[in-house]
Amino acid sequence: MEKFTAKNLKNLNSKRGLQLLLSDKDMTVSKAIRILNHESKLERLQEELIKLQQWVEANGEKLVVIFEGRDAAGKGGAIRRVTQHLNPRELNVVALPKPTDEEKNQWYFQRYVKNLPRNGQITFFDRSWYNRAVVEPVNGFCTKKEYETFMNQVNEFEKMIIDSGVRIVKFYFSISKDEQSRRFEDIKSSPVKKWKFSKVDQTALELWDDYTDYKTKMFDKTNTEIAPWIIIRANKKSRARVEVIEKLLELVPYKD
Repeated sequence: MEKFTAKNLKNLNSKRGLQLLLSDKDMTVSKAIRILNHESKLERLQEELIKLQQWVEANGEKLVVIFEGRDAAGKGGAIRRVTQHLNPRELNVVALPKPTDEEKNQWYFQRYVKNLPRNGQITFFDRSWYNRAVVEPVNGFCTKKEYETFMNQVNEFEKMIIDSGVRIVKFYFSISKDEQSRRFEDIKSSPVKKWKFSKVDQTALELWDDYTDYKTKMFDKTNTEIAPWIIIRANKKSRARVEVIEKLLELVPYKD
């Protein structure tokens, strides 16, 4: 039960507060207060993200933020909250499609290298080179040799780009099997979301244990001192989005 503080009452009497109370017949005062408090906290954190981006630009920094996790874990929604108020000219959101025939014959990391940030820029990867660590081997999209080559090269690849002046932050969104199932049902039943449900999503639940096995191998091999994984418990989307921003602000040594 949320407390009826002066601040909460003021928020409830705001335009947004009244909109929440009137928008849904199942909306309670306590739920409205929680939503308003969450939105207020998120806005304060997004203001800090603007300062972080300005610091990156002013100092010629290069920042890569990787979002990995199971299907429907909330990676895309988190990226949208992170980038919502940032200068779009100084950031890239990269969500690469499956490789072309030409790209299949290139060095695996080559198409990701082309999307690394220039000076003063932030690049957000909505899935990254770590596709080859989990998604591809689970679904048979790469050979065993290709997987092993990747695992033998990835740490050195990350060391190379870090040594060249790129900062890397790696997030992994973790959800339960029941929550993934619930989100899939929500996606399939929504006329505006069902396009998101892919062939890979269709087999994700039955391949749950295989995903877990390869995810564990990925963590064991690539959770390095210079590029550690940050696990985000993402069963609750709103909490996960706040935690991602808080961690990013904590890890990047920006200044006002």
